[in-house]
Amino acid sequence: MRVFYGIVHKDEDSAYGVSFPQLPGVFSAADADEDIAFNAGEALELYFEDADEVDAWPVERVVEAARDDLAAGAFLVAVPHVKSTMKPVRANISLDSGLLTAIDVAAGDRKLTRSAFIAQAALYAIRNNI
Repeated sequence: MRVFYGIVHKDEDSAYGVSFPQLPGVFSAADADEDIAFNAGEALELYFEDADEVDAWPVERVVEAARDDLAAGAFLVAVPHVKSTMKPVRANISLDSGLLTAIDVAAGDRKLTRSAFIAQAALYAIRNNI
C-alpha cells in the first residue's frame, strides 16, 4: 500500500477539490469533509487502472510542489492507495457471532455478499484512516 498526498482546496459555496501534484490530471471532489479521503482514493484507483504504479512522493516533496496553494489556505490529505489485483483470495477469519450477524444483515440490506461487505468496509476504513 502506498500513501499519496493530495492538496485539498475549498472555495466558499463549493465542494472540496483534491489534486495530486505528482499525478497531473487526477482530481477528486467531495461535498463533505468526511468524504475527502475516500473519494480521493477512488480517483487514485481509477487512475492506476490505466497507468503504471509509481512510488509516492514523500510529504516534503509534495509540500514544496504545493507551497503556494498551502500558503493560500489549501491543506494536505494522506490518501492510501490499495492496489487492486482483481484476484479474490480465500481468507479464514474469526469474528464474534453477534458481529457476524450484524454484518450479514448489513450486507443483505445492501444486496452484497458477506465478503463484498467486509471488503468494502475494510477499504473505507483504510482510506479514511479509521
